[in-house]
Amino acid sequence: MEGEGNATLPPPCGASEPPFAWELLGSLDLAGRFLFAILTLMTLIADLVFIEEVIYIYRKIPSSKRSLLIWVNAAAPVIATTSCIGMWIPRSTMFTDFTAAVFFAIVIHKFLMMMIKECGGQKMFLRRFENGRFKISTGPCCCCCLCLPGVRITRQTLFWLKLGTFQFAFFRPVFMFLSIVLWTNGNYSLSDLSPEGAAIWISCFVAILTIIALWPVGIMFQQVRGLLNCKKIIPKFALYQFVLILNHLQTAIINILAMQQIIPCAPPFSSSARGAYITHQVLIMEMFLITLLSRVVYRRKYDELEPPECACEEDGDCKQTPKIIFNGAVSEDRLPGF
Repeated sequence: MEGEGNATLPPPCGASEPPFAWELLGSLDLAGRFLFAILTLMTLIADLVFIEEVIYIYRKIPSSKRSLLIWVNAAAPVIATTSCIGMWIPRSTMFTDFTAAVFFAIVIHKFLMMMIKECGGQKMFLRRFENGRFKISTGPCCCCCLCLPGVRITRQTLFWLKLGTFQFAFFRPVFMFLSIVLWTNGNYSLSDLSPEGAAIWISCFVAILTIIALWPVGIMFQQVRGLLNCKKIIPKFALYQFVLILNHLQTAIINILAMQQIIPCAPPFSSSARGAYITHQVLIMEMFLITLLSRVVYRRKYDELEPPECACEEDGDCKQTPKIIFNGAVSEDRLPGF
């Protein structure tokens, strides 16, 4: 009976480590090699489209916005590139996934800063909404708490919003470094979700920090969506949301299915390794499409927003020249001395 049980379970299905690259390439048939070639070509095209977009941004976009637009546009091609590396070298999955997660953590902060910059910068933003209030009853934290009062828009509240996204961009690399250190010591494994393991605790902390970081972006989007409609902020926000959902939620769902053996093993992959393998292939195709859509959405020139009333320049004070009427004519000369 024991021999029959072992015969029904191929050796790779009981292995916890993904196969080496040479083992993977040796197991591919003609269809598998063709799929690898197509997905690799998609990644190269996505990278070339991004490079071309960077050249366009440097030529056509003001220097104050270049860095923000490049970071936001780089999210999809960077995730596609890390997924392609993880597809070719399965044992690099933890490093490639963590790299993509850390990069997107920075992109979340950059997207918030981009919305502020599109309003003319922080000073101009405060002038435009000096009498307004932030609607904090939005996702992912308080979307069900519609009774929450609005928060007055001030320099301090704007600082807290920026701090909410910055903390994730700062702490995500810290947790990545900690995870790698524990992994080298054998204390960290994505498949070990027991309370004694480090993976479950680190994942919980990262999830909390992610929710805290996404909340300010939702609050800011609700505030500026009407003002920045002419700058296509809604499709830009939709693309940002797609990258977030596909890179985090979709990946988490596939990993859970793999750990529960719902995704069966297929030599030379175990169930968990096959889940990561499927995730990489799907992400390459999805990020390829998002890269092309981002080029269409961002590669447009829009008129700058009209300055708010009594605001001539972002750093200047409100100045009005007194006008004197002489016999029906308007003069902008100074008032005569008395």
